[in-house]
Amino acid sequence: MTWLRAVARFIDQRIGWHRVGFVLSASIIAIAAVVLYRKLHDINVGKVLTAMATVEYRDVGAAALLVAAGYFTLTFYDLFALRTIGRGDVPYRVAALAGFTSYSVGHNVGASVFTGGAVRYRIYSGWGLDAVEVAKVCFIAGLTFWLGNATVLGLGFIIHPEAAAAIDQLPEWFNLALGVATLLVLTGYVAWVWQAPRVIGRYNWKVHLPNGPLTLLQIGIGIVDLMCCALAMYVLTPNEPDLGFITVAVIFVSATLLGFASHSPGGLGVFDAAMLVALWQYDKEELLAGLLIFRLLYYLLPFALALAILGLRELALGLARKRDVGG
Repeated sequence: MTWLRAVARFIDQRIGWHRVGFVLSASIIAIAAVVLYRKLHDINVGKVLTAMATVEYRDVGAAALLVAAGYFTLTFYDLFALRTIGRGDVPYRVAALAGFTSYSVGHNVGASVFTGGAVRYRIYSGWGLDAVEVAKVCFIAGLTFWLGNATVLGLGFIIHPEAAAAIDQLPEWFNLALGVATLLVLTGYVAWVWQAPRVIGRYNWKVHLPNGPLTLLQIGIGIVDLMCCALAMYVLTPNEPDLGFITVAVIFVSATLLGFASHSPGGLGVFDAAMLVALWQYDKEELLAGLLIFRLLYYLLPFALALAILGLRELALGLARKRDVGG
């Protein structure tokens, strides 16, 4: 631990974590660009369009419903966070508005911590939340996301370590050990918050972490969200060969996290490259068709809807201010 602290201090003082993050993001995007070129330079565009046109309507409809269920679950990220910081006065409809629009914008624009945070602040400031409280909401919501991801990946790495190996190119035994370690850390965290009230931060920025039972609820929310999205992707993958839902889910969540780490808008290029590499068993054009439909359902349509909702909200607020001034 002393050695790790020394390394962390050296990076913080001499290099800067922001530079490390930038290099990591740029590296992931560069590798993804090379992979995409190798995978897609000889792609048959006509075959991709044909594959998109022949996807059954019921599959697209089922995927759309699952995506809607995923975004519905996202609204509880904000509701849970608001209750955690003691703002139970903010109604669900406001939490739902902030949750849906902030994630829809953040997913597509990139740098979701800042873009999603800006959208949340615009909405929650009308209910008296200041910047610190909005930052706390973002933190708790982000914690829900990461706890859910860690649980799904930990279980997935244990059940299907070969699926994880298709993404990280590491030995199966290593991925199995990584899954066990992840679940042990999660268990330790739950036990830690279960024993006594836990507070992190200092001065004016302190967050009371959810207790043990609420942390389990938090993990459950994250799992439901991820499973809805993974199921939507699974529905849109080719029928043959049948790799099984768990395999596709592990690959999907891993690819999503890579896209998130790259800070590429919507994980564009990074997510797709990871899926194409890991799901090599599928016909390339048919898989790409499924990925394009998923991107339309999960990214573009919610983004357009969120922009429309935010635009109408600003118009309504502007008209209300004019009436107040005129009165």
